[in-house]
Amino acid sequence: ALYVLPPGFAESSCHSRIFWMKLNKLLLQGKFFQLEISDPYAGPILLDEKLASRCGYVLSEDVWGNPVFRASVLGCHVANEADELFSLTVNIKVSSFSSMRAAVTYTYPMYCSYSSWASREIVCEENYMEVSVKTDVPAVSNDYTVAWMSALPETQNVAYQLWQLMFVSPSGRKRITVSDAAKLGYSFNNTLSRVYLRAPYHSNESDVSVVSGVNMNMVTSTSMYRQRWLLLLIDTTVSCPVDGISFTDTTLTWTVPSIIPTLVVQESTFVSKNILMGVDDQVIVNPEEKNYLLEYNETHIRITIPIGAEGGKLKSSISGGIYGVIYSIDLFLEHTWTDTDWQTTKYTVIKSVTTPFMPQIPTVINNTLPEERLFNVAFGHFLPDVSLVAIAIGNVPFTLREAQHHGFKIYETPFSNRTKGFILEVSLDDPYVLKEYVNRNETKYTLLINYTISVGPEMTLYYHSAEVECVIADIELPEAVGHCDEENLYLAIPTFGLHQHWNLYLGNKLLNRHVALTNGYLAATNSTHLILQIPLLAVGVIYEDVSFQKIKARFDVALRKVRTMEILQMFSVSCSFNSSAFIICHPDGTITVSAQMKTVPAIDMSKTKLRDSSCKPREYNEGHAFFKFHVTTCGTSVRFEGDHIIYENEISYEKETLPGQSIPTITRDPDYRLTVLCYYRAKETLVLGAFASDPSTSLSFGSGTMVPRSNIAVNRRIRQALNVVSRVSKDESFTEFYEPNMAILKQPVEPVFLEVELKDKSPDTELHLENCWVTRSLDFNSTPRWNITVDGQVVIEWPMQS
Repeated sequence: ALYVLPPGFAESSCHSRIFWMKLNKLLLQGKFFQLEISDPYAGPILLDEKLASRCGYVLSEDVWGNPVFRASVLGCHVANEADELFSLTVNIKVSSFSSMRAAVTYTYPMYCSYSSWASREIVCEENYMEVSVKTDVPAVSNDYTVAWMSALPETQNVAYQLWQLMFVSPSGRKRITVSDAAKLGYSFNNTLSRVYLRAPYHSNESDVSVVSGVNMNMVTSTSMYRQRWLLLLIDTTVSCPVDGISFTDTTLTWTVPSIIPTLVVQESTFVSKNILMGVDDQVIVNPEEKNYLLEYNETHIRITIPIGAEGGKLKSSISGGIYGVIYSIDLFLEHTWTDTDWQTTKYTVIKSVTTPFMPQIPTVINNTLPEERLFNVAFGHFLPDVSLVAIAIGNVPFTLREAQHHGFKIYETPFSNRTKGFILEVSLDDPYVLKEYVNRNETKYTLLINYTISVGPEMTLYYHSAEVECVIADIELPEAVGHCDEENLYLAIPTFGLHQHWNLYLGNKLLNRHVALTNGYLAATNSTHLILQIPLLAVGVIYEDVSFQKIKARFDVALRKVRTMEILQMFSVSCSFNSSAFIICHPDGTITVSAQMKTVPAIDMSKTKLRDSSCKPREYNEGHAFFKFHVTTCGTSVRFEGDHIIYENEISYEKETLPGQSIPTITRDPDYRLTVLCYYRAKETLVLGAFASDPSTSLSFGSGTMVPRSNIAVNRRIRQALNVVSRVSKDESFTEFYEPNMAILKQPVEPVFLEVELKDKSPDTELHLENCWVTRSLDFNSTPRWNITVDGQVVIEWPMQS
């Protein structure tokens, strides 16, 4: 059964003596179709590729995906009235099944009127070449070419009243009948006033030559007809371009030779009359209005089209997991010229051009609004055939519906050049946003996005990940408040952000509960603050100024970043204290003692001393004496006890004696002795030497005590002491050594062989020799001094001889 074609299903036109028919793809969605050529005598003939190229048909798609059918008016089964009126009927069969069962058939007649025939017309279609020649013009040229001269001897063998064809190719000459030519894919026939030959590309009889840089496929042939005294020889040579397309990132260029030597024998007589370009089946009258460029010179006709220009179509594509676009456009070129051999030649080339895949890496634009605490991220640019189907935030997948329900905002936005993008809005405070404390008072918010987009009608999935950051100064550094009472320093520190963003450090030690308890601090917390109570003489207190009965003390806590340990702020409390009795063991080995002497009767404090009687009090009054000395001076002794180094000295009173006749000696003053002890942890580094910086700024880490002489053996368990021995060897064998305390005389050029040995079996004990020097006396601080090693490096400095 035949049916009436639905409105808008098909449209047709006639241009350059070619039938054009286009079907609407929207009305064919989900359907299968076939075309049949309707012949009133032979019936319907199914269109296939072999029939198409021989009969002058083309079945393809335009750039928008609509099926396109083209047919030459000289094609098979076309009704021809006087070479002016042409008609062709096509059956369009549509079915819901690939087997085409239960197909509906629509009959579609097409009509074309064409009377302005040129002497020679050549059509270069996608799948065939066609040349038609008027037969009422002189058939033999005055210019006897090689092809013509080679044809003459063959004319004697031309069959009577029968068309024959002779092909000339690099492999030689071949003369065949029209029926044999049809078997090779050629189509030859004559109408009332014309002869035409249709040839496939790349046949055995064809040849490829390069003309002005363009490859041309050429079939050189002579059509021959003999009747009585008439011998008709017609040049039916045809030549068509098979390439000539080039691309840049922004344009495509189609080049066709202006003059084709096989078609123009006498180039000196060549005159170009008219050049037209078109898109689809429409002539473009003013190409420049559409940004097309049509150029012509003596060798080339060149058409340049911007990528994405109107008339063509950009299509999204995925190649190797990369997003990109492909641009397609259907062009035709019509060139009309004259020369001596042919009055007029109309040369038409139809070309469907598609660019290679052009990667278009999508861009992610960060339009975040910090003042609104909102990520605003644009993702583009995409063609309209792309859609967003899903996202993942922080590796958590969301469909678009789930994302909207969670509170993310997603919407499309138009961009320039008919492209679009996708906007995503996410709150900085969303739980899926990563947050990191950076710099002094800033938070870095990181949004990890994975986009899933659907590309093209094939709905190919494409994935793109992005990382967007926003840094905002939205963290307030805490401020500590300090005060003191008579015996303690206090620091109140806000607990917000503690251990999350920052930690408190005492020197290089993390200030935790264990450190606080070990050092004798009291730590308490309420809902907002950590309160530290630090006794005046506790470890970690810095003594800025220590004088007679007065101490200026400071306690510092460093606020450090958790990850980088960078110091952000120092919290300090500083106060002055009045104290009548104290002992302070400084880290540089300096000991300051304010001793209170309660004796009956009272003694003269100016006459108190240390073990070295030359070490007198710096200041004193009736009941107190103030001493300041180094652990290496004033007769201070050292011993190891457990994990402590103990330095000991003694404050005593020099009694005045009365001369007597016999022993015992009579004194008028009481006996007074006060032992001074400083405990240093053996694992700490105690620097005993000259200081470049003010030692008062260093943390005190020694603890001191003063005990009467009778209590010097305090209730402390004696543990193993470190056994360190140093000796000077007589030679490099280290077998014989000088006796201790023996004077050694060496010349400046003689080496000194020094050995320091740690005789301790504890696996946790290590020996490092850092500084070693020579002095003229046993006093630790005597000058001058000459270095042997400094920081473990040998730097011999010998004294100058007098």
